[in-house]
Amino acid sequence: MTVRVGIIGVGVMGADHARKINGQISGAEVSVVADFDTDRAKSVASELRDAQVAEDGKALIERDDVDAIIVASHDSTHAELVHAALAANKPVLCEKPLAPTAAECREIIAAQGDRNLITVGFMRRFDPAYNELKRAATPERIGETLVAHCISRNVTAGPGDSAATITNSAIHELDVMPWLLGSPITEVSWHAGRTSKHSGPRQDPQIMLLRTESDVLMTVELFVNARYGYDTRCEIVGEEGIAQFAIPAHVIVDSELKRSIEYPVDWVPRYAEAYRLELQEWVDSIAEGRPSTLADADAGLRAGLVADALVVSMNSGGRTVTVEY
Repeated sequence: MTVRVGIIGVGVMGADHARKINGQISGAEVSVVADFDTDRAKSVASELRDAQVAEDGKALIERDDVDAIIVASHDSTHAELVHAALAANKPVLCEKPLAPTAAECREIIAAQGDRNLITVGFMRRFDPAYNELKRAATPERIGETLVAHCISRNVTAGPGDSAATITNSAIHELDVMPWLLGSPITEVSWHAGRTSKHSGPRQDPQIMLLRTESDVLMTVELFVNARYGYDTRCEIVGEEGIAQFAIPAHVIVDSELKRSIEYPVDWVPRYAEAYRLELQEWVDSIAEGRPSTLADADAGLRAGLVADALVVSMNSGGRTVTVEY
């Protein structure tokens, strides 16, 4: 069986998914793409084998030559498009967030009912580095976990406000850290000091404090206009040791009395293998008619509830807010 995939939104993320599906994923092909920028959709379609261009996302979902859908369009469109996929009874992989608010996530889950159609693109669960960190950060290796530190930095960010930094960028940490530590986030607070001259209308950087049910305190730094490169870091501090990422670089250059590494310009090369593994599992689960191991709609809701609590904290002077599940 070849799963015919329709992709809505073919900017950086959607175009990368399209190229991976046609070049690296077995059992699937991209049959249709759609984007609000028709020229961009046509350009991406021209790279693919026999891919067509749909008028818009809803038209793509309704086509008979689309078996499954990837939603990689702007965050504000996710809920509407996922609802349309559910109405068509087609599997949908929605890039994060599932919806901009937890309330919209709940509506999606209610519409899904007992069907298993929705997955969410929290690809860090498939990243080899995060999985190695999860295996290393055990009581047997480093003792009981006490503290965790996360850093996520981008070169530049597109238009958006401070809340968008939480719902679009920090949302990855809000999903992957409970998965890594095996404990949900129960309370949060949001903090900021000086803002970068490159930040525009958003506060940048932002610092978030998260506490898990197991009483592990986490710091999360989000700096989406850091300029120097794309950089994700994570450190788990235990009673007997620490486990952390090595800075992800494949090549070190020694020259002119200096040692240097290069950072990627965005997340695509850093998480290339995670995206490949995620897409292959998604396609295999559809072909085999079984639940996938991707994050489900409930995971999207849990991350959304934490994000909502952080926005409340941000708008109320950084007070500590309990996450209401």
